[in-house]
Amino acid sequence: MVEVPAVSPVTGNKVPEYYLHASDAFFRDTKGRAVLLRGINLSGSSKAPIGQPSQKLDGFWEKAESGGESFVGQPLNLEDGSAQVHLRRLRSWGFNCLRYVFTWEALEHEGPGKYDFEFMDYTVSVLRTVKEFGFRVFMDPHQDLFSRFTGGSGAPYWVIVACGMNARNFTVTQAAFLHAEWPSPDAPHPEEYPDMLWATNYTRLAAATLSLLFFAGRDFAPRCVIDGKNIQDWLQGYFIAACSELVKRVCDAGDLIDECVIGWDSINEPNPTYLGLEDLSVIPKKWLLKKGPVPTPLQSLRLGSGQKQVVENWAFGALGPKRAGSVTVDPQGKSIWLTEEEDQVKGGARWGWVRDEGWPLGQCLWAGHSVWDQASGELLKPDYFRRKGGPAGDQDIDFASDYWLPHWRAYAAMVRSIHKEAIVFLQPPVFEPPPTALTKDDLKERACVSCHFYDGLTLITKHWNWFNADAVGLLRGKYAGVLFAVRVGNKAIRQCMRDQLGYLRADTLNVLGNYPTLIGEIGIPFDLDNKKTYFGDSKGRGVGDYSSQTAALDASLNACDGSNVLSFALWTYCPDNSHLWGDGWNGEDLSIWGLDDIKGVSVPGTSRNRKADPNEIPSMSSVSVSSSSSISSVGNDRNSKGARPDPESQVDLPSLMNGSRAAAAFSRPYPVATVGSPASIDFDIKTSEFVFSLDASGDDFGDGSVPTIIYLPYVHYAADAIAGAASGNPCDSGRSTPSLSRSKVGSRQRTPLSMSPLEGRSMRRDSTSNSLNSTSSRETLPTGTAASKERLLASVSASLSGATCSGDSRLLPGFSEALDLDVSVSAGTWQVDGQYLSWYLAKKDAMTLSSQANQPTLKVRHTIRIKRRSGPIPFEMSASAWDLLYSSCGLL
Repeated sequence: MVEVPAVSPVTGNKVPEYYLHASDAFFRDTKGRAVLLRGINLSGSSKAPIGQPSQKLDGFWEKAESGGESFVGQPLNLEDGSAQVHLRRLRSWGFNCLRYVFTWEALEHEGPGKYDFEFMDYTVSVLRTVKEFGFRVFMDPHQDLFSRFTGGSGAPYWVIVACGMNARNFTVTQAAFLHAEWPSPDAPHPEEYPDMLWATNYTRLAAATLSLLFFAGRDFAPRCVIDGKNIQDWLQGYFIAACSELVKRVCDAGDLIDECVIGWDSINEPNPTYLGLEDLSVIPKKWLLKKGPVPTPLQSLRLGSGQKQVVENWAFGALGPKRAGSVTVDPQGKSIWLTEEEDQVKGGARWGWVRDEGWPLGQCLWAGHSVWDQASGELLKPDYFRRKGGPAGDQDIDFASDYWLPHWRAYAAMVRSIHKEAIVFLQPPVFEPPPTALTKDDLKERACVSCHFYDGLTLITKHWNWFNADAVGLLRGKYAGVLFAVRVGNKAIRQCMRDQLGYLRADTLNVLGNYPTLIGEIGIPFDLDNKKTYFGDSKGRGVGDYSSQTAALDASLNACDGSNVLSFALWTYCPDNSHLWGDGWNGEDLSIWGLDDIKGVSVPGTSRNRKADPNEIPSMSSVSVSSSSSISSVGNDRNSKGARPDPESQVDLPSLMNGSRAAAAFSRPYPVATVGSPASIDFDIKTSEFVFSLDASGDDFGDGSVPTIIYLPYVHYAADAIAGAASGNPCDSGRSTPSLSRSKVGSRQRTPLSMSPLEGRSMRRDSTSNSLNSTSSRETLPTGTAASKERLLASVSASLSGATCSGDSRLLPGFSEALDLDVSVSAGTWQVDGQYLSWYLAKKDAMTLSSQANQPTLKVRHTIRIKRRSGPIPFEMSASAWDLLYSSCGLL
C-alpha cells in the first residue's frame, strides 16, 4: 500500500482508522488509498433564515433592525423526519461529502458578541445526523457580496451600520440591487429581477466598500476607528471570534471532528472590489460582467451621495457584454452615508460600540479620505486604491498575497487552535492561483485548495450553447482576444472545460506542491431558456425536458474527470427549491432537487401565468400527494392527519430519486477509494461506459486484501427489474411486498432485514471471467415475474432505508443482483455490493510482465471497464422519460 504516516503531522498523535490525510495530491485514508470526495453544498437555502428568502420584502428591514432572526432550521428540518430522507437521498446518489454552508449572520445576528448558541447547537444536531450517513464534511463560512443587506449573504445587519451606512438607501442610489426591492422599494416586482444581475453588486458601492474595509481598512480607511480599533481589525476580529464559537461547539460535541467534520473552508469567494484599480474614473477592463446600469467607481461614489449621474448601460449576450446606450440614475438626493444624528440613534447607542470622533460621518467615507470632493464631484486621487499599504505605497496590489492571505492566516490559526487536526481549506479569489507566499508552516500537511468553477456562459445567459470559451485562460491573458478563446461543438466544449479545471489543479501542485484540490462549487442553472422546462415555450413545448440541463451539467462534471481526477462539491441541494423562485436567492436555480419536480404530486401555483407572490414560501406543506404515488417521505411535510411521517416505513427507491433534476449527469460512477493513485476517469453518459485507470506498484497492492472501491449508480446500471424505480418512477415502488423490519436509521450495527432470497450475496469475478453472461444473470435474477421484481425492489429499497455505512469503505449496503454489469479488468478480481464495486489487485496480479517481476516499486497502470450489460437504460425507463410523461401527459 501507499505508505501514509501512522501519526498526525500536526500533533504527533497516533491517527484513528477514520483519519483522512491531506498531504498528497489526493486525500488518503489510513490504508493509503487515494480518496475522492464528491459531494454537494448543503445548502444554498442557508443564506437566509427560514421564511425570509431574498424575494420577500415583508419584514426584511424591520427584523434586521431589531436584531435579526434565528437561522435554526437551515438547512434541514430535524423535527419531522425529512432530514434523514434528504440525507439518505444524497447518499444513495453517491455523494460522500458535504460542504456545509453557514453565515456570520447566523452566528451573531443580535449584535456584536451576542451569539446565537441555539443555532450552533442545532448545527451540531444536524452534523450528528449527517454523520449517521457517513458523510465527510467541511464547514463553509459563506458570503456573497458581503451581506444579505447588500444583495448577497454573509455579514449581519449591524455590520452595515457599524461601517457608517444607511442600507435602506442602497436601492435608490444603486449602491446595491436588492432582489426584494427590484426595481424600487415602493413598487417591487422581484419576479422581474434580471438573471445574474446580483453578481454586478461586487462592483457597486456598498459591497465594494464593505469588502475593502474588511480586508484593507487599515491602509485605505485610517479614519474609520471603532472601539479603539481600525475598522479592518474590528470586523475581522468579530468575524473570526464568531466562527471560533461554532468551531468550539462542534469540537466540544465530542463525536464529530475528524470522523465527520474534517475541516473548515475559508471565507467564500473573496473579491478585491476596488483594490488595485488604476483609475476610479473609468470602468476597469477586468470587470467582465457588465449588465444593466454600470457606473464607474467615481460615479458610484457620487450616486451614493445622492448625485444624479448618466451611466453606461450594458446587456449580456452569448458573446459577452455589449453596450446598450446610457441611462440616467437619480437618487433624488438620498445618501447611503449616516449623518451624526442618524448614527446617534441607529449606531453605537443601539448596538453598543463607540465610534471614534475622527470617523467621517455625514459625508461619503471616501470623500472623508480625500479620494474625491463631494461638493464639486471632482476626483482627487484616481489611483487611491492601487498600491499596497495605501495611497503612499510604491508597489501595485496583489490582493491574494497582500490582503487575503493575512486574513486567511489569522482565520486558520483560530481553527487550528481549537480543531487540532483540521484540514484548513484555502479558497483564493475566483480563478486565481493561491499566493506563492504560502509556506510549509501555513500548510502543516493538513490543507486543501477549494477553488470554484462555473461554466460562466451557461450561468449568465441561462442557455446551453453550441459554443463556449476558455474563461480561465482568457482571464489569465492566454489569448489575444475573446474570439481566440472560443470553442465550437460539444467535443471541443467538453475538452475546454476539462482544460480549465486542469489549470486550477495545476495551480495547487505548482504553488503548494502535493496537496489535494477540491472544486468547492460547480453546477449549472436549471431554469434555462426562460424556464422552458417548467412552463414550456410560447407554444407549450418542452415541459419536463431536462436534456439541455443534463448535457450542461455532464460537461461540467466531466471536466472533473479525465486526468484531472478532482474532488468536488456540487452547488447545490435546496429542500425548498421551487420553479417560481428557484433556490430562494436572487433568482438562482441550481438545486439538483426541487419540490415542483416531485412526480405524482400537485403543487399549487406552478403555472407561468400565476402571479408570483414573494411572501409565499415554498414548502412540502403546499404539496398535494397523488393517489398513484406515495412520496410523503420526500420532504418536510405532514400526512393528512397532521402527524409526522415515519421515515422508517415510507422510504423506497423511487422516492429517493423523485424530485431530482438531471440525475443522469450528477449521479455518476467514480472511484471512491483507490489503491495506488487514480490516473484517469472517463464516463460516457449516453452509453453508460465507465473506464478507470490507476497507477500502482506491486508493493502498493500488497496481498490484495484492500480493494479499490467504485461507486456505480442505479440510475445508470440498474437491472431491468428496477430500472424504472431507480429513475424515479413513482408507480414502480414495489410497495405491495410485505413491509420489512429494519434496524434503526443511523445505527452502526446493521441487523438483517427479513431476508430476501437475494440478500447477503454478492458477485465476484476474476480476470479470466470478467463479464456477467446473460445465462448466469437470468439464473440468479429471475425477472420474469412480478413477484420477483417486487422482491428485489423491496430489498433494495429496504437496504437504502436501513443502517448506513459500516466498515472502512463507508458504503451503503445493497445487493449485487440489482445491477446489470459487464465488467472487464486488466488484472485482479472484483465484487459487487449494492451500488459499489470492489476491485482487488494483489502483487501477483499486478506484476504481469517478466520485466517487472523484480521491480516491486515500479508503477504500472491497470484499467477497469464497466458497461451496463444490456446496454444503456432504455429511454422509456429513464428519469428523462418520467419527467416528460408526467409533465406533458399527466400519466403518473
